[in-house]
Amino acid sequence: MTAASELFNDYIRAILAKDWSRMESLLHPQYTYVGSDGEEHGGVAAARAQAEPFVTAFPDLQMEVKREHAAGDTSVFEFIATGTHNGDLMGMAPTGKSVTMPVCNVIEVRDGKIYREREYYDTMHLMTQLGVG
Repeated sequence: MTAASELFNDYIRAILAKDWSRMESLLHPQYTYVGSDGEEHGGVAAARAQAEPFVTAFPDLQMEVKREHAAGDTSVFEFIATGTHNGDLMGMAPTGKSVTMPVCNVIEVRDGKIYREREYYDTMHLMTQLGVG
Protein backbone atom coordinates (compact mmCIF):
# COMPACT_ATOMS: atom_id res chain seq x y z
CA MET A 1 0.00 0.00 0.00
CA THR A 2 1.40 3.41 -0.95
CA ALA A 3 1.50 6.45 1.32
CA ALA A 4 -1.11 8.06 -0.97
CA SER A 5 -3.31 5.00 -0.58
CA GLU A 6 -3.16 5.16 3.21
CA LEU A 7 -3.85 8.89 3.07
CA PHE A 8 -6.81 8.48 0.71
CA ASN A 9 -8.32 5.67 2.79
CA ASP A 10 -7.98 7.85 5.92
CA TYR A 11 -9.66 10.66 3.99
CA ILE A 12 -12.60 8.41 3.02
CA ARG A 13 -12.98 7.14 6.61
CA ALA A 14 -13.03 10.71 7.93
CA ILE A 15 -15.68 11.75 5.39
CA LEU A 16 -17.90 8.75 6.12
CA ALA A 17 -17.57 9.43 9.87
CA LYS A 18 -18.33 13.13 9.27
CA ASP A 19 -15.11 13.83 11.16
CA TRP A 20 -14.49 17.14 9.42
CA SER A 21 -11.54 18.18 11.57
CA ARG A 22 -9.81 14.86 10.81
CA MET A 23 -10.59 15.22 7.10
CA GLU A 24 -9.20 18.77 7.05
CA SER A 25 -6.04 17.63 8.87
CA LEU A 26 -5.25 15.36 5.90
CA LEU A 27 -5.32 18.26 3.44
CA HIS A 28 -2.43 20.49 2.40
CA PRO A 29 -2.93 24.20 3.21
CA GLN A 30 -2.94 24.88 -0.56
CA TYR A 31 -5.45 22.10 -1.31
CA THR A 32 -7.60 22.42 -4.43
CA TYR A 33 -10.61 20.41 -5.57
CA VAL A 34 -12.00 19.98 -9.08
CA GLY A 35 -15.27 18.08 -9.38
CA SER A 36 -17.60 16.96 -12.12
CA ASP A 37 -18.42 20.57 -13.02
CA GLY A 38 -14.78 21.25 -13.95
CA GLU A 39 -14.49 24.21 -11.57
CA GLU A 40 -11.45 24.48 -9.32
CA HIS A 41 -12.13 25.31 -5.68
CA GLY A 42 -9.32 26.19 -3.29
CA GLY A 43 -8.88 25.68 0.42
CA VAL A 44 -9.72 22.92 2.86
CA ALA A 45 -13.31 24.21 3.13
CA ALA A 46 -13.78 23.16 -0.52
CA ALA A 47 -13.38 19.50 0.45
CA ARG A 48 -16.07 19.71 3.10
CA ALA A 49 -18.37 21.71 0.79
CA GLN A 50 -18.16 18.84 -1.71
CA ALA A 51 -18.38 15.92 0.72
CA GLU A 52 -20.96 17.11 3.25
CA PRO A 53 -23.98 17.25 0.89
CA PHE A 54 -23.38 13.63 -0.13
CA VAL A 55 -23.00 12.19 3.37
CA THR A 56 -26.14 14.13 4.32
CA ALA A 57 -28.14 12.94 1.30
CA PHE A 58 -26.86 9.36 1.58
CA PRO A 59 -26.52 8.70 5.34
CA ASP A 60 -25.52 5.07 4.66
CA LEU A 61 -22.90 6.11 2.09
CA GLN A 62 -20.06 3.65 1.55
CA MET A 63 -17.00 3.99 -0.66
CA GLU A 64 -14.98 0.98 -1.66
CA VAL A 65 -11.65 1.50 -3.40
CA LYS A 66 -11.30 -1.02 -6.23
CA ARG A 67 -8.00 0.03 -7.81
CA GLU A 68 -5.08 2.37 -7.28
CA HIS A 69 -2.62 3.44 -9.93
CA ALA A 70 0.39 5.37 -8.62
CA ALA A 71 3.15 7.35 -10.29
CA GLY A 72 5.37 9.62 -8.21
CA ASP A 73 3.29 11.96 -6.06
CA THR A 74 0.09 11.23 -7.99
CA SER A 75 -2.32 8.34 -7.45
CA VAL A 76 -5.53 7.48 -9.25
CA PHE A 77 -8.21 5.77 -7.20
CA GLU A 78 -11.17 4.02 -8.74
CA PHE A 79 -13.93 3.38 -6.24
CA ILE A 80 -17.59 2.51 -6.00
CA ALA A 81 -19.87 4.73 -3.94
CA THR A 82 -23.16 3.24 -2.78
CA GLY A 83 -25.95 4.64 -0.68
CA THR A 84 -29.64 5.29 -0.22
CA HIS A 85 -31.01 8.75 -0.94
CA ASN A 86 -32.65 9.44 2.44
CA GLY A 87 -31.65 13.09 2.88
CA ASP A 88 -31.79 16.36 0.98
CA LEU A 89 -29.36 16.50 -1.96
CA MET A 90 -28.77 20.15 -2.79
CA GLY A 91 -32.50 20.93 -2.75
CA MET A 92 -33.68 17.55 -4.05
CA ALA A 93 -36.06 15.82 -1.66
CA PRO A 94 -35.16 12.26 -0.60
CA THR A 95 -36.29 9.58 -3.05
CA GLY A 96 -35.45 6.52 -0.93
CA LYS A 97 -33.67 5.07 -3.96
CA SER A 98 -30.36 3.25 -3.77
CA VAL A 99 -27.50 4.29 -6.02
CA THR A 100 -24.23 2.76 -7.14
CA MET A 101 -21.71 5.18 -8.63
CA PRO A 102 -18.31 4.52 -10.14
CA VAL A 103 -15.99 7.37 -9.18
CA CYS A 104 -12.40 8.17 -10.09
CA ASN A 105 -10.22 10.46 -7.96
CA VAL A 106 -6.81 11.73 -8.94
CA ILE A 107 -4.88 12.70 -5.81
CA GLU A 108 -1.62 14.62 -5.71
CA VAL A 109 0.31 14.45 -2.45
CA ARG A 110 2.66 17.15 -1.21
CA ASP A 111 4.35 17.24 2.20
CA GLY A 112 2.44 14.11 3.24
CA LYS A 113 -0.98 15.69 2.66
CA ILE A 114 -3.54 15.75 -0.14
CA TYR A 115 -2.53 18.74 -2.22
CA ARG A 116 -4.84 18.43 -5.20
CA GLU A 117 -7.95 16.32 -5.75
CA ARG A 118 -9.68 15.88 -9.09
CA GLU A 119 -12.87 13.82 -8.91
CA TYR A 120 -14.70 12.35 -11.89
CA TYR A 121 -18.18 10.86 -11.87
CA ASP A 122 -21.19 10.91 -14.15
CA THR A 123 -23.78 13.23 -12.65
CA MET A 124 -26.42 12.10 -15.17
CA HIS A 125 -25.89 8.49 -14.08
CA LEU A 126 -26.60 9.57 -10.48
CA MET A 127 -29.72 11.55 -11.47
CA THR A 128 -31.04 8.65 -13.58
CA GLN A 129 -30.74 6.28 -10.62
CA LEU A 130 -32.64 8.80 -8.51
CA GLY A 131 -35.37 8.93 -11.16
CA VAL A 132 -34.82 12.57 -12.11
CA GLY A 133 -32.57 12.25 -15.16
